[in-house]
Amino acid sequence: MKIAFVGKGGSGKTTLSSLFIRHLAASGAPVVAVDADINQHLGAALGLDESEAAELPAMGDRLSLIKNHLRGSNPRIASAETMIKTTPPGEGSRLLRICDPNPVYDACARPVELDGGAIRLMVTGPFTDADLGVACYHSKTGAVELYLNHLVDGRDEYVVVDMTAGSDSFASGMFTRFDMTFLVAEPTRRGISVYRQYKEYASDYGVALRVVGNKVHGQDDLDFLRAEVGDDLLVTVGHSDWVRALEKGRPPRFEHLEEPNRRTLRALHEAADATYELRDWERYTRQMVYFHLKNADSWGNERTGADLAAQIDPDFVLDEGLMATV
Repeated sequence: MKIAFVGKGGSGKTTLSSLFIRHLAASGAPVVAVDADINQHLGAALGLDESEAAELPAMGDRLSLIKNHLRGSNPRIASAETMIKTTPPGEGSRLLRICDPNPVYDACARPVELDGGAIRLMVTGPFTDADLGVACYHSKTGAVELYLNHLVDGRDEYVVVDMTAGSDSFASGMFTRFDMTFLVAEPTRRGISVYRQYKEYASDYGVALRVVGNKVHGQDDLDFLRAEVGDDLLVTVGHSDWVRALEKGRPPRFEHLEEPNRRTLRALHEAADATYELRDWERYTRQMVYFHLKNADSWGNERTGADLAAQIDPDFVLDEGLMATV
């Protein structure tokens, strides 16, 4: 299952995504966590210190390795240099699974021990002022999109992505790669504006979107969120002494998280799992093709000097039944 956490800066989405990752790990589920935010804080939220977080290998710096591996023997892709972030898999491409070892995990993922279990963590890498150009920014988030495009995931195994809110995922189509998107919204006009932006795009592509109200301190906050997002509001989160201790670098054992917040995490888990029966791999593949053609026409063909429409395998459908090729 592929799950995204989105929201404006400061909404608490990284904290909530880290709590959800801890919850999944404590349940015994295999988890790959991906920090795709422009501000790289997921590692610290999962308990890494500054030096450990700084040593995590950046996916953006290993884009060539990722492309070369995923390309495999696909005859429609002439070279790794002609792969862009939206390039879909086809016959001969190497597919990835959440649990199976592969060179992408070897190069980019690191194990993180949590008190409830262990996960794999991957990061796009830190963004600097020099990275704010289009090509550099896409080299980082594009590595995540290629990973998701070539991932064959099943029930009771999870990829959780801490996303950057904004128009980039809309332009590339990465926002359609998830079974469930949790939008973390504060009870403010700015918090709701991000929800409205996502809702507009999500409704056109069948994207499952639920709102997690954060920093909700009373009935007035709750009434505001209910009035603005309606039935999309799944749960709300208030103050947590456990989270405050985490932010001070002294988190108690996860089993001591407050019961209301544990119920919130169980509700997120149940909502994500409920989307499994709604999976439509043919639609998923069609959306990959649609956004690839869109990006090929707008910039990809010119940048690579190739006709990227030729990369599409018309007979290929990504499906859970496909075996990964290592």
